[in-house]
Amino acid sequence: MSFTRKLALRNYIVEIVLLIACLGIIIPLLLMIFGSFMTSAEVSKFQIRFPDKWMFSNYVTVFKEGGLARAFLNGIVITGVSALLNIFTSSAAAFILARRESKFSSFLYLFFFMGLIAPMSTITTIRVVQWLGFYGSVTSVILIYAALNTAFSIFLYSGFIKSVPKALDEVAFLEGASLLGVFFRIITPLIVPVNATVAIMVFMSVWNDITIPLYFLTDSKTWTMPLSIYNFYGKYSRDWNLIFADLVMTSIPVLILYLLGQKYIVSGLTAGAVKG
Repeated sequence: MSFTRKLALRNYIVEIVLLIACLGIIIPLLLMIFGSFMTSAEVSKFQIRFPDKWMFSNYVTVFKEGGLARAFLNGIVITGVSALLNIFTSSAAAFILARRESKFSSFLYLFFFMGLIAPMSTITTIRVVQWLGFYGSVTSVILIYAALNTAFSIFLYSGFIKSVPKALDEVAFLEGASLLGVFFRIITPLIVPVNATVAIMVFMSVWNDITIPLYFLTDSKTWTMPLSIYNFYGKYSRDWNLIFADLVMTSIPVLILYLLGQKYIVSGLTAGAVKG
């Protein structure tokens, strides 16, 4: 068998494996979407088919009974503030680490990089937050989310900032700019693609998370949409049509954001990883 045929055969095998993997994602997705418009009796069969009657009232019921309006606003506040805080702190830290070539800077970079593989200790974090007096508040969740995404963000920012010529910094210093002036006037306009990538990645990870709000938000009025599914399931565990409708409504914001910003994810990851 020639090399060309071997390569073609390998490509076919890879394509078949990817198609099977896609089915593993598409089938549950279609089951959820179609099931959200069915009656409780229809959806219990768990079949991928069009409903006999499109029950749009399921979404009205979920929106009213599940308190999704409040959960949506909570999610927007938590994800938005977490993303902004992460962007500002991570980009500033990456700027210093990328520009100061010293053993201490290298150590700090490796220290942050360890955050990509080191798991979060929930019990320890709860004790620290209790000691700080933030336990049970939205503030604690925002700070935790911003910290958890710091390692990945610094990795992207530092990789891109290292590709920016230091001559730009030196010219700005000669003209009397301060360190903050160089960061905000020179670096910040250049890292816009990475900012977009970090914002989308943080938003997606925070919006879909259920563990941290479950442990750190003691008041159900501050719960986010994914956590509302957990609460809604407890009330309507037999009505899978309503649960599916809740899942669809929770997934829509992330889906829209990803579709609108997928080009920024690719460009930002390329800028932050390949250039570094």
